[in-house]
Amino acid sequence: MSEFGTLESRVRRKSLLSKVMKAADTVPMFKSGQNLLWSGFTPAGYPKEVPIALAEHVEANKLQGKLKFNLFIGASVGAETEDRWAVNDMIDRRWPYQTGKNIAAGINAGRIRMGDKHLGLFAQDASYGFYTENGRYDIGIIEVSAITEDCGLALTTSCGIVAEALHLCDKIIIEVNTGQPSFEGMHDIHMQQKPPHRAPFLITAADTRIGTPYVPCDPDKIVAIVESKRRDKGRAFAEEDDTSEAIAGHIMEFFQHEIKMGRLPENLLPLQSGVGSIANAVIGGLAKGPFRNLSVYTEVLQDTMLDFFDGGNLLCASSCSLSLSETPGFPRFFDNWEKYFSKITLRPLSISNAPEPIRRLGCIAMNTPVEFDIYAHANSTLVGGTRMINGLGGSGDFLRNGYIKLMHSPSVRPSKTDPHGITCVVPKAPHIDHTEHDLDVLVTEQGLADLRGLCPRDRAKKIIEKCAHPEYKPILTDYFEMAKKETLAKGVGHEPQLFDRAFKMQLNLAKNGTMKIKNWDIKIDLCE
Repeated sequence: MSEFGTLESRVRRKSLLSKVMKAADTVPMFKSGQNLLWSGFTPAGYPKEVPIALAEHVEANKLQGKLKFNLFIGASVGAETEDRWAVNDMIDRRWPYQTGKNIAAGINAGRIRMGDKHLGLFAQDASYGFYTENGRYDIGIIEVSAITEDCGLALTTSCGIVAEALHLCDKIIIEVNTGQPSFEGMHDIHMQQKPPHRAPFLITAADTRIGTPYVPCDPDKIVAIVESKRRDKGRAFAEEDDTSEAIAGHIMEFFQHEIKMGRLPENLLPLQSGVGSIANAVIGGLAKGPFRNLSVYTEVLQDTMLDFFDGGNLLCASSCSLSLSETPGFPRFFDNWEKYFSKITLRPLSISNAPEPIRRLGCIAMNTPVEFDIYAHANSTLVGGTRMINGLGGSGDFLRNGYIKLMHSPSVRPSKTDPHGITCVVPKAPHIDHTEHDLDVLVTEQGLADLRGLCPRDRAKKIIEKCAHPEYKPILTDYFEMAKKETLAKGVGHEPQLFDRAFKMQLNLAKNGTMKIKNWDIKIDLCE
């Protein structure tokens, strides 16, 4: 017996106990080419036993590339599942967001056909049946904490797209996780109707609840119950450093100024923070700040959100996922269960990222791009305009609809040969996920550029002045002045660009390992 209860105690609809089996016993249910729907969202709440059993089956029988599936998940899941599947060439199509070096390699080598989408829209469109030929999924594999007497599913550490798309699954396999406490009661599940019958989301505060703790499920579709004791392999985060602390400092000064100007209340407005180490570190810096009685309405809760709670300045948090690190995040959460549990609400992705509550609550959106250009177009997905990293995620849901839309990034990143070889402020982003229409504020450790009310040329001056690294500031200034002079002379200078040299810094990086160019002369191909 687990210290967290038995399978029998968690499955309260007793007729389902006749469907209990080992994960390996489910393998014959799977056929190559099937469309699979998983629970999970940013390594949290995903199935583990069945995907691992399938990977072991492929490895034992040398079926790499012969047993392949189309995989639809709310966002990324643990590397021990989808990244292992990528190693075994088990993924044909993958929507809409992933993490792991092997799955990324498969996508960029063309072995895996990935589609990207704003996560809030993906959740909605998945429920409409947009992503498969017949609008359905062959098998859904869902991790839960418990199953109620009337077959309501109490999910675990995330909601993902389970509530939106479970009804489209022909068969369902349930993994009941008894290796951790039950999360029953943390979720707020609201089942939506399709247009034109959708009703408003009556969420007026981050902790407003509008649904029930359970996802309804047809018991006749459940073909297997598998017990799991595996915990989430949450992502590890880099420690706060001088760069992230400086970024957080600039953001806090900005918030204080907005309060002084009467544009923000003293307890701010609900905060949204994106995924990853930089976002996590920035929240850690804000947790040390002077603001009190705060709330969070976001899609992912990371480790430093616990610092916010512990400091007494965060009252409540709404999210789609509890995406903590495997250590120390989850152990810290479990050790302080009573402190955190009642303050957190987990919602389906189509609600956590819906424009309606984001705009009504006035969320302050804070996300990290790969880079942004001097006119405030941001690239969040494709390095060099072609190499997929993870995916768009939900940043656009919040950046399009928030009260203040902010992106933060280091001003530079190291290349293989130069510690400052890559500038995150470029003349033109080689791929654009968020346009200048969506962004209000850009921040690096160098400073903060408030772009509200500025025309493109004034934005460029402000971004170069406030955000660019000193080693790149004169290079970017030279480009801007040259582009401005040439385009204004031709009467086409609203947003000056010179397309014969706008990407010269990226070309120099590819050839010489640094974005530091000596000049913008188009007669010289590249600078050594």
